[in-house]
Amino acid sequence: MLETRKRDGTWVATPVNLVGEHGRAFFRTYDASGKHKRLRNFPHVRIAPCTLLGKVKGPVEHGRALRVAGADADRAAAMVEARFPVLQGRLVPFYHRRKKWTTLYYELILD
Repeated sequence: MLETRKRDGTWVATPVNLVGEHGRAFFRTYDASGKHKRLRNFPHVRIAPCTLLGKVKGPVEHGRALRVAGADADRAAAMVEARFPVLQGRLVPFYHRRKKWTTLYYELILD
C-alpha cells in the first residue's frame, strides 16, 4: 500500500505492485494519475504490505518516491513485467497505450 500526500495534508492510499532487486524497489504509474500529481508536489510516502484488495497487513514505513528515467526506467519496466506478466506485462501497457498515457516509473527509497 502506497500512501501519497495531497496538498491539504491528507494521505491517499493506493495499492501498487512493487518489485525489488539489489536493495532497490520500483513501481509504475501513468502521467494522468492522481498519484503522479501528488508525488510531483510531495515525494514523501508511507508504504506498507497489503493484500490484493488493499488491506494493510504489516507495519508502515516512511520513505520517498523518486521518478526514474533512462536505463533505470528500462530496468524497472523489465522487472515489473517479469514479476507480473499478465497484469503489468500485457493488460496495463495495453490500457496505457489505448488511453495515450505515458508510463512512468518511480524508485522507492526508505528513510
